[in-house]
Amino acid sequence: MATTYLSRTFASGNQKTWTLSGWFKFADGTSNMQMFGFSTAANNASTLDFVRDTTGSIRVDHWTEYKLVTNRKFRDVSGWYHLVLRVDTTLATADDRIRLYVNGVQETSFSTRNNPSQDEDFIINSNTAHFIGVRSHSGSLSGLYFDGSMSHLHFCDGYSYGADSFGSTDSTTGEWKINTSPSVTYGTTGFFILKDGNSVTDQSGNSNNWTVTAGTLTNTEDCPDNVFATWNPLVYNANPPIYKSGNTEEEGQSDSRYPVTISTLAMPKSGKFYAEFKKVDPSNDYEAVGIADTEKAIEAIRANTDVYVVGYEGAASIKRGGASMTYGSEISGYIPAVGDNDIIQVAFDGDNGAVYFGRNGTWGNSGVPTSGSSKTGAVDISGATWYTDAKDLVFLAGEYSSSGYGHLQANFGNGYFGTTAISSEGTNASGIGKFEYDVPTGYTALSTKGLNE
Repeated sequence: MATTYLSRTFASGNQKTWTLSGWFKFADGTSNMQMFGFSTAANNASTLDFVRDTTGSIRVDHWTEYKLVTNRKFRDVSGWYHLVLRVDTTLATADDRIRLYVNGVQETSFSTRNNPSQDEDFIINSNTAHFIGVRSHSGSLSGLYFDGSMSHLHFCDGYSYGADSFGSTDSTTGEWKINTSPSVTYGTTGFFILKDGNSVTDQSGNSNNWTVTAGTLTNTEDCPDNVFATWNPLVYNANPPIYKSGNTEEEGQSDSRYPVTISTLAMPKSGKFYAEFKKVDPSNDYEAVGIADTEKAIEAIRANTDVYVVGYEGAASIKRGGASMTYGSEISGYIPAVGDNDIIQVAFDGDNGAVYFGRNGTWGNSGVPTSGSSKTGAVDISGATWYTDAKDLVFLAGEYSSSGYGHLQANFGNGYFGTTAISSEGTNASGIGKFEYDVPTGYTALSTKGLNE
């Protein structure tokens, strides 16, 4: 959401008993990110914060009156968290008056726990502006914008529900999964928004619609029951790129840093996966993108050394078979040089040890990604030591020159390049993800569902 936020002025509701439930995917592990915020007057004591703070803790506070800060840290940028904030100050047991659940489990370990008094009124549900995705303090907005994705936001006015009303444990996998149509009562001010998309129209039946007050609320295929790959900012990198658009966009910071990044999800050496990458910087041609050994890539990024990879360079060449981002044998002219807003296509055939590169819908070297073991037009990596030794593979992007820096927007299947939706959706037999061009038959997106096909 970056600097996007939502607002709604509530009618008066129950300020003693209520429930908030939502699914959240954080774009980084260290920034203050406000999920919900409410402020009624020009002083901090009239504010409620529900935030993931700079330490990675989940924090709920109402100035000095009550406060929860978890000991656990929530820094995962590859998956979704289901958070439920359950309040009922009418209860006699102090620890039951405010409860926090994460992925179905009630949090019980807090570095700070100040419970509200019995029958205390919270500031939420008063007749004033409420916000999602930004902090409001002292009567005005004060930042802490949420950077990431949100889904299935519920607010139940006058009712206290546990996490099991909004999700359940999968009997086969043991994973916490979403209940897309929970049987809950919403009360007067309650709402249900961001259901299966970016709509802020209330689905609870109350018509308590929200407003996108600033920014653009994009609709991504990435959701709690199908998590898509993004770039991974958690791999230590002395020269990190700038991450944007929910970590689907990466940009170098200077022409001497050589930043490299990898995908959050890895691909097995079986199956077939597809992704697209748009070059968006008009002044630099120094971006490379390709496939790398996960373990070796992480080691090289941490050590700031060469990453062994098969990949495309801006000068229209392919590195292969033990090549790195800066050295190795090249296949010149495999695909035409990529210009501004051109889209690089990458298809990895793990069943046959082959990689295909394309540009703007045309496969390089007359490649046929569906050719199987014949590997027509492919970059054959099956005999490369770095590939045969690899346990699994990741998509990788990085810079290969000290005379400029690159800027790429990745579409791992979420249907966007940055914050701009694909202009025309190609065919995709797998039904997983949305891409600009046709996905070769038998290939799928790098997502949790794609990995389980």
